[in-house]
Amino acid sequence: MKTPAGVECPFYYADYHRGKQKEECRLIARNPEGGRWHARLCHTCPVPAILRQNACEHLVLEGRVERTWFGLREQVHVYAVCAKHLLEVQAPEVGCGHCHDDLARWLEQSLLDR
Repeated sequence: MKTPAGVECPFYYADYHRGKQKEECRLIARNPEGGRWHARLCHTCPVPAILRQNACEHLVLEGRVERTWFGLREQVHVYAVCAKHLLEVQAPEVGCGHCHDDLARWLEQSLLDR
């Protein structure tokens, strides 16, 4: 679904059916310590860019709202984990570095088997 920022995000949800005005970020909502989400956070959220750059099925994201710059500004902070290798991912745009090695080895082996 398109966010208020105009980009696709699988975690953004909006319901305007029959007069409802419900908008939420399900990534932040599923985190008990996620904080309070509002639509302005979508303009600076890194999640849509991360998901466009890394489509690994084992990447698990957790988001929360953090105050920055002397508490005057809020932004979404993303924590990423590789569920397959149980590693914290420092650069979620790139991935853990192990999943893609497995894929490369599998492709190489399948080409050698032919």
